[in-house]
Amino acid sequence: MPLCAVGLNHKSAPLEVRERVVFPETELRSRLRALGARQGVREAAVISTCNRTEIYTLLDHPDRAESVLDWLAGSHSLDVDWLRGFVYTHLNEQAVEHLLRVTPGLDSLVLGEPQIGGQAKSAYLEAVNAGTVGPVLDRLFQHAFAVSKLVRTQTGIGSHPVSVAFAAVSLARQIFGALDNYTALLIGAGETIDLTARHLHQHGLRRFLVTNRTMARARSLAAEYGGEAIELSALPERLRDADIVIASTASQLPLLGKGAVERALRQRKHRPVFMVDIAVPRDIEPEVGELQDVYLYTVDDLHDVIEENLSSRRHAAAEAEEIVSLQADRFMNWMRSLDSVPAIRHFRGRAADHRDEVLERALRRLRNGTPPEEALAYLAHTLTNRLLHVPTTRLRKAGEHGEEALLQAARRLLDMSDDGRLPEGDPGPRQRRKQAR
Repeated sequence: MPLCAVGLNHKSAPLEVRERVVFPETELRSRLRALGARQGVREAAVISTCNRTEIYTLLDHPDRAESVLDWLAGSHSLDVDWLRGFVYTHLNEQAVEHLLRVTPGLDSLVLGEPQIGGQAKSAYLEAVNAGTVGPVLDRLFQHAFAVSKLVRTQTGIGSHPVSVAFAAVSLARQIFGALDNYTALLIGAGETIDLTARHLHQHGLRRFLVTNRTMARARSLAAEYGGEAIELSALPERLRDADIVIASTASQLPLLGKGAVERALRQRKHRPVFMVDIAVPRDIEPEVGELQDVYLYTVDDLHDVIEENLSSRRHAAAEAEEIVSLQADRFMNWMRSLDSVPAIRHFRGRAADHRDEVLERALRRLRNGTPPEEALAYLAHTLTNRLLHVPTTRLRKAGEHGEEALLQAARRLLDMSDDGRLPEGDPGPRQRRKQAR
């Protein structure tokens, strides 16, 4: 059964495509159940962030990967042929290696950014709660989390503050210079906005407005940095007070339109406003960027800023890639071992049946007065013959029919040399008994 990863990210698809395949958090669990119910899908999990939407599945056949793409397109009412041009598909080791690169941030827009690790854990928990995670994906995600921790502790991938939030603040400083006399409006109160507020505060900004659908979270974040929490409904009115606007919510529709921004600009007497829309789907209508006195950037626009801050992480990333490659091999070794489990279980079960039957006969002999030595000899002789009858008969026929490949495999399996002797250095059971005496 193949592992499969079907998805798109900031490398394969532009923002206007990515925002059309985002899964709303409230719908993800039901969508996962629908995917898990499709023919040929054994296990499933979905990572859906601003920079990627990826579906990880265990399938009963590689051809089922097309069915996963059909599901992704259908769940967002998109034409599958159009979507196919932006999507990548990884199978087995490539799928494993991809997830192991994603979780420590090696595949992120910001190299080594830590947020994706938490997002992957949330995706895993959603799939667990949806009942679509089985033993293989469970093992894969747990392995990915362990590898991510290994990468972060053994390399310097996360030792420098390079993130979307850091890039946004760096860009604000390029535009405004010192931030001491400016006011920031933060729309949202999640991890990215929290990190943005921290960077702004570290660079001298002290006037914060924070709005969020959940006012308790807005108040908490505002209080942390000495700011003011405002109702989301007050956003158009208070927009005039903001020199810097940074938005990152999970809203499916824009929260700021061109008209509201135009009114705010008039009230500001056209003093410039710097805006960064980190959200996918976007929180700020793209048409806002057409207005004079507005500097509007999306998450894709931050790429050049981010590139300038990555040099210190590139050597660490090379070390991390080596770790990922090794750990992907280890996981695939475990996956391949699963193929032998049914055969091992059947072989041991048949041996146990022989053991129980022969033991019962030996005990019956003891109860009927047979001397213990004779009963034990009967047990050893009969059990040995039972266990070896099928393989020795099959090996004899292989020799008669010239099946050299089977004979070679048997020698490897039984750890014997070409002439049938035990490996050099192995004294054999008889010699071991003599040595023991």
